[in-house]
Amino acid sequence: MSEITLGRYLFERLSQVNVNTIFGLPGDFNLSLLDKIYETPGMRWAGNANELNAAYAADGYARIKGMSCIITTFGVGELSALNGIAGSYAEHVGVLHVVGVPSISSQAKQLLLHHTLGNGDFTVFHRMSANISETTAMVTDIATAPAEIDRCIRTTYVTQRPVYLGLPANLVDLKVPASLLETPIDLSLKPNDAEAEAEVLEEVLSLIKNAKNPVILADACCSRHDVKVETRKLIDITQFPSFVTPMGKGSIDEQNPRFGGVYVGTLSRPEVKEAVESADLILSVGALLSDFNTGSFSYSYKTKNIVEFHSDHIKIRNATFPGVQMKFVLQKLLKSVPAAVKGYKPVPVPAGIPANKKVADSTPLKQEWMWNQVGKFLQEGDIVITETGTSAFGINQTHFPNNTYGISQVLWGSIGFTTGATLGAAFAAEEIDPKRRVILFIGDGSLQLTVQEISTMVRWNLKPYLFILNNNGYTIEKLIHGPTAQYNEIQSWEHLKLLETFGAKDYENHRVATTGEWNKLCENKEFNVNSRIRVIEVMLPVMDAPQSLIKQGELTAQINARG
Repeated sequence: MSEITLGRYLFERLSQVNVNTIFGLPGDFNLSLLDKIYETPGMRWAGNANELNAAYAADGYARIKGMSCIITTFGVGELSALNGIAGSYAEHVGVLHVVGVPSISSQAKQLLLHHTLGNGDFTVFHRMSANISETTAMVTDIATAPAEIDRCIRTTYVTQRPVYLGLPANLVDLKVPASLLETPIDLSLKPNDAEAEAEVLEEVLSLIKNAKNPVILADACCSRHDVKVETRKLIDITQFPSFVTPMGKGSIDEQNPRFGGVYVGTLSRPEVKEAVESADLILSVGALLSDFNTGSFSYSYKTKNIVEFHSDHIKIRNATFPGVQMKFVLQKLLKSVPAAVKGYKPVPVPAGIPANKKVADSTPLKQEWMWNQVGKFLQEGDIVITETGTSAFGINQTHFPNNTYGISQVLWGSIGFTTGATLGAAFAAEEIDPKRRVILFIGDGSLQLTVQEISTMVRWNLKPYLFILNNNGYTIEKLIHGPTAQYNEIQSWEHLKLLETFGAKDYENHRVATTGEWNKLCENKEFNVNSRIRVIEVMLPVMDAPQSLIKQGELTAQINARG
């Protein structure tokens, strides 16, 4: 095979970087491109229900596998995906957005084609995406097209940000040399500037050497930019008390005796708040300091000795070192830090949240009890996905087993994101280890935005656990404003009929309303094996919520009222 089509080249390259499922929808400007998926061994087309869900699914897949690809059609398709792409940009998730666009000649003639604005401007949608993409490319020359594809894949993977790639319909069938595939895409990071890196290491080691009460705080980009291993080793070597933010949940092992809990500013448990804020040195790994991630910006560190490790810069106290990447700094720090911590005497870490007290089996379920109990159901290796609202806040009090991956869109916070993300994560988990469980917790209100993607799960015989928290409406919004307002109400659904409606043949439905029903279900051995798709409807009081969400609702309402 001396030559292959450009479309086949794209999918072969994606396969080389371990992207095996492609998300999106067909449209007449991408149909020829989609044909090439079926020519590429090991590649599959998910076929989503709509482009927004496809973007959410691509996000969930990328969080597990390192990057993903979504394909949409020009105009109507690509714009429908942009909310999801914006979320991936905000939260550092590598999604390659491939758009099938009209032929080069059609664009040159400014034809009044469908899916355009009718003004002959074929660049307008590309320009829209440029603001939420790390880089973009509109392929116009077959000679340079393979190099552009390689550049876009590398940028997506290395920066963990979305990239836009426009492929004209008339180019995807043109041939390029197959030999180009023999040279792998370089996915390595460029080395840090040696002098700047040495200065960073010297400063950090000096702060560590002089610290008596240091802590490590892991945030979202610890996972996104692949420094979980380095961070865990740093905890083991230093024995510093270690904490996560809501977005960093799952980035360090919570069974480690040096794990102290989840830090969310004023929303933290008092003992966690005290332990973090009284530290004389904070090593912050991959921080994304959004309002819901910080308890409405209520971090109150008593020290100025703060080191922020980021993917593309390091900040030490008030000094910033642009271009110095944390991956290399942490790797070098691991070699030098043993000498710096020789005199350190480990301080106690806060005790974990106490186990639930035994109550009568007939006790109605409430959020505080449930989220404390979820940890008993979880297994090592689980992927736990929590929707914006009660779930995203409640999961902070759930103690994870080791190697549990948490997905919660705390910064972008697009309601309904998690249904699509669960689909993407389930595809990824199936490709890595079919026994790995994918567990969704979503409110009844959020589910109504993106429920169609359960159909795609059924289509591919994926086997996630879908816990639907039925508290009759948008509880998070009610806590912020309008507890009895009609706009926070929803139409009730028959959740236990969803799987049947979407054509499932091998499935389970469960409804739990008491502590006894919850325990009986979660202690069932067969239920603990992901042998089929399951819907579990959890009946909860309307205004019941985790205490941290109630406090966050009050803070958000105050901030909104200030103007």
